[in-house]
Amino acid sequence: MAVRGDGSADDTGDALAVRLNYLFANMHPPGSPYTNAHVAEEIGRGAEEYGGVTVTEQYLSMLRNGKRTNPSPDVLRALAKFFAVPVCYLMGGLSDSQAARVEDEVRFLAAMRDQRVRSIALRSVGLPPEVQDSLSAIICQFRQQMNLPTDAPGTGGEERP
Repeated sequence: MAVRGDGSADDTGDALAVRLNYLFANMHPPGSPYTNAHVAEEIGRGAEEYGGVTVTEQYLSMLRNGKRTNPSPDVLRALAKFFAVPVCYLMGGLSDSQAARVEDEVRFLAAMRDQRVRSIALRSVGLPPEVQDSLSAIICQFRQQMNLPTDAPGTGGEERP
């Protein structure tokens, strides 16, 4: 089952709309969320890259609000390529755990847009594992002091590869 940007489960069964909205909300350059018009224009402009597909702003809007639920495989492939996710994610062909993994990666990429987060991550590169573990413990302590969950949202306490 897909997860909405607010963390609630998709009860309507319209996984495509939920997943598209999730990608629009999270997969964009810093400070400039994509609009339907921008995505439609980029896909149309990169005809060869996106398999010659064209899509309109209005059609994207209908996909995102659930008024259209069965786009062609070519449109799904173009959208998946644009957002850099597996096409199976949009088609609902992934297991819940696989879809959650894609969403975790999207959250990770969204977090990395923050220069301060990126700086902390990059500064830890090359440090011995025990030092990285110590830094992680310090961050967890700060999160606890600020009444935040010990693990950042979407990490589930798992280590990143």
